[in-house]
Amino acid sequence: MAGHAAHALLVMLLTLLALASPACAEKLIVSVSNARVTVTPNYSGGELVLFGSVERDNPAPVEQMPYDLVVTVIGPRADMVTRRKERRFGIWINTDSRQFLMVPSYLAVFSNKPLEAIAPSEVRRRQQLGIRHTLLTQRIGTDYADVVADDQFRTAFVRLREERKLYEEDPAAVKFLTPTLFRTGIPLPAEVPIGSYEVQIKLFGQGELLTQTETSFEIAKVGFEQFVATAAKQHGILYGLMTALMALATGWMASIVFRRD
Repeated sequence: MAGHAAHALLVMLLTLLALASPACAEKLIVSVSNARVTVTPNYSGGELVLFGSVERDNPAPVEQMPYDLVVTVIGPRADMVTRRKERRFGIWINTDSRQFLMVPSYLAVFSNKPLEAIAPSEVRRRQQLGIRHTLLTQRIGTDYADVVADDQFRTAFVRLREERKLYEEDPAAVKFLTPTLFRTGIPLPAEVPIGSYEVQIKLFGQGELLTQTETSFEIAKVGFEQFVATAAKQHGILYGLMTALMALATGWMASIVFRRD
């Protein structure tokens, strides 16, 4: 009797644990068309392709699994400054500025429909869906915080990045080729920042996050410009001496060429 009671108690505990821990029925399989993009001095822009599929543990009828997908591409982070100019005495001068700390130099948010139709505002804010909900930390005096989305400096910062095609939000960029196969293009503008890029893929169903995964790619500079940048970073003293010698040699040659007899 004691053995049967213990077995029944164990079965009950396992059942309660299974109910308390929801199983993840979906799984994302993704890949990018090129994991490393090389940028030359005459680079004028390009595009990567992200493609993938949704796999389920237990196949279900298509009409029971309407999926939504949000892809967020985050470029190398860096400190940036936004300045406000005003016209004073007939000239434009900087009157105020705001420093943004370790914010994405490139930020793109792609989805298969408007974000408002994918998830409610609380979920969008918690999952940082869209540029509006992405944290852009600022230094305000001695404080560090992300302000409201309608802040003048934040709005100006985002607008300037959008004008340079470095921030973008497209609610129709993700295409479902079948109910479980999808693709989207990742545009890379001419002045795309160099470094590692993180790609976050989040799958939603009926307004809730079902599963997510990540991938990455790299933008690398090649050619003489990369050689100069690497030399300056890894051999700073030698690079400085060579630069000074080249400046002296250029000045000496110019004095000979343009010397008056």
